[in-house]
Amino acid sequence: MTRLSLAFLFICAVAAGQTRIDQAKLLYESQKYEDAKKLLASIDEKNKDYATAQYWLGRIAYAQEKYDDASDHFEEATEANDKVADYWNWLGNTYGTIAQDANTLKQGMLAPKMRSAWEKAIALDPQNLDARSSLIQYYSQAPGFMGGSTEKAKEMANQIKKIKPAEGHRQLGNIYYREKKFAEAEKEFLAMVKADATYQSGLASFYANQKQYDKAFALFQETLKTKPDDMSTVYQYGRLSALSGQQLDQGEAHLKRYLAYSPAKNEPTHAGAHMRLAQIYEKRGNKSEAKKSFETALKMDNNLKEAKEGLARVSK
Repeated sequence: MTRLSLAFLFICAVAAGQTRIDQAKLLYESQKYEDAKKLLASIDEKNKDYATAQYWLGRIAYAQEKYDDASDHFEEATEANDKVADYWNWLGNTYGTIAQDANTLKQGMLAPKMRSAWEKAIALDPQNLDARSSLIQYYSQAPGFMGGSTEKAKEMANQIKKIKPAEGHRQLGNIYYREKKFAEAEKEFLAMVKADATYQSGLASFYANQKQYDKAFALFQETLKTKPDDMSTVYQYGRLSALSGQQLDQGEAHLKRYLAYSPAKNEPTHAGAHMRLAQIYEKRGNKSEAKKSFETALKMDNNLKEAKEGLARVSK
């Protein structure tokens, strides 16, 4: 966007009663990140919207996978206004993302900072489930000398139950699953679905991981009876067929149906669907069709490890 068109956009926004922050958010949501950055960068420290501008600059940097820049912006936002939970939550999230690829020394330096950021987010907004979920992951994975504690994780999950029961049961079920306490995990996942039937896929995933495929298929079938256009379940049915080697005809039909659908950003990709379809062909012994589908999956996403391994198998 040229300077002239950007200035024109700003004039139009003012005329419509929109602030620069409002306009930048719209540009962000349209993934016009560079244009949004230009608007936000024009908001200086003396402006009352400075903290918010830094927050959105952090969101843009995070979306562009520039995590060090994102942490700088979120830090600036919390320094300018330390009373907004979202600023602290995204600061913690960014520290956590940086820590994933950092060396042990840097991880040790970031660990208390991310925990502190999430704790501050919760103190400001006790209903912030994102920060609470992040702390559960932290407590579950961090060593004891860094504040890790399974009991703290369970306590946090029980607190979530009071805010959103199904999510609290899900979190507690995941903790028990990591502890290999499968009976306790199943109890929590069943309570999760009782509290909110839309969480049914979580229970199905538990049964699939336990190789209790009949129970998982039954749950997917139940969902599709009442919600035949639930495309996430359509995909998961096909995925389960591919992994289990059962109900292959239905699995193939569901995956082909999914491939005729345009997935949303947060839904399984067509690359993944082609890979699962290839796995179904492979289980039937149809190597030529499996090879074609694996190749299609990799053309769409060359990072699919299972597709690469599958293509190697059927190419022998």
